[in-house]
Amino acid sequence: MFADPTFWVAVSFVLFVALTFKMVWQKVTTALDARADEIRNRLEEAQNLREEAQAAKANYQRLQRDALKEAEAILAHAREEAKRMREDGEKKLEASLARREQLAVEKIAAAEAKALQDVREQMVDLAMAATRQLIESNIDGSVRSRLVADAVAEIPTRLQ
Repeated sequence: MFADPTFWVAVSFVLFVALTFKMVWQKVTTALDARADEIRNRLEEAQNLREEAQAAKANYQRLQRDALKEAEAILAHAREEAKRMREDGEKKLEASLARREQLAVEKIAAAEAKALQDVREQMVDLAMAATRQLIESNIDGSVRSRLVADAVAEIPTRLQ
């Protein structure tokens, strides 16, 4: 058996195959380990990216909620401001209408007073004209002279 060259070829072949298998196995396992490390790193990176994305999503959702709350607050403030402005406008309108009504009442009262004064003046003028006409038609020259003399005589007593 040790002298048989086929045995030695077989042993050499087995050693060659074993050494080749060992070297190929080391390279394959090294390559597979490297590939596994690369996959593990990618998975970790993907996990980190996922966590960052979830954190960013949560942050944007929080910002969105805050923006909605702020928008609601702005709308509520605008509604309150509009209500206040409407109430102020109504108060100013009521005050303006009251002032205009008062002015109209005052103008009417002034017009009534002026109309009464005009009527009185016309009545006095009419009475004076009627009296003058009656006096002129009923008094003759001698009575007129006596009335003028009496009036002149009363002037000093009236002036004191």
